[in-house]
Amino acid sequence: MPNCQMSVKLISKPENILKTVYTACRTCYSALLPQEIFEGADDEEKMLKLITRVISSGHYSTIEHIQLSFAISNVSRACTHQLVRHRHMSFSQKSQRYVKEKGEFDYVMPPEIASNPLLKEKFEKHMEDVAKLYQDFVEAGIKAEDARSILPNATSSSLVASLNLRELIHLANLRLCTRAQLEIRMLIKKMCDEVVKEEPWLKAHLVPKCERLGYCDEDKSCGRMPQR
Repeated sequence: MPNCQMSVKLISKPENILKTVYTACRTCYSALLPQEIFEGADDEEKMLKLITRVISSGHYSTIEHIQLSFAISNVSRACTHQLVRHRHMSFSQKSQRYVKEKGEFDYVMPPEIASNPLLKEKFEKHMEDVAKLYQDFVEAGIKAEDARSILPNATSSSLVASLNLRELIHLANLRLCTRAQLEIRMLIKKMCDEVVKEEPWLKAHLVPKCERLGYCDEDKSCGRMPQR
């Protein structure tokens, strides 16, 4: 079935995230050398207390030292178009110029369409028609870089995405909002879950911004929090 399931895997992270962030935080307020702080850091409760206070104060440079890389597959081009708008991220994405689609290409169908049998059938038929036209172009000698112009936003893609911890928290604050599009909300949730599996202490920070602020500052609100 061309309609595919999203996959996210954390493939690279620093070995000592908690100690690294703590060292960055403590260095700003200590006469000790950074390496002395790092080597002496062994009290997790003490480290978390300082980190929470520093992040809550808005001193976000201390979490920029943590670089994370994710392997992401089976997300739509519409989703990746939203993701690449975010700054301080690096991307290596499957190229539609160099990689030819073969037969029926993989695509992502929005749940709202998938839940309507009539619209689902029309959607699938359209994807079949596009796939056939794409193959007609390629077989006629049209380069993939030109044939790709007819591929829809629903076309599945894969990429490696890297970002620092500050940007991941920013992504979570914005894209875990219930008013964000469902697919990118699911993507960011999977990215956050991958990190939390390794670093449970980060769960409290990888949340929609309304949970952090205690109110909603969007023009339109879902009603979950009081609006300001």
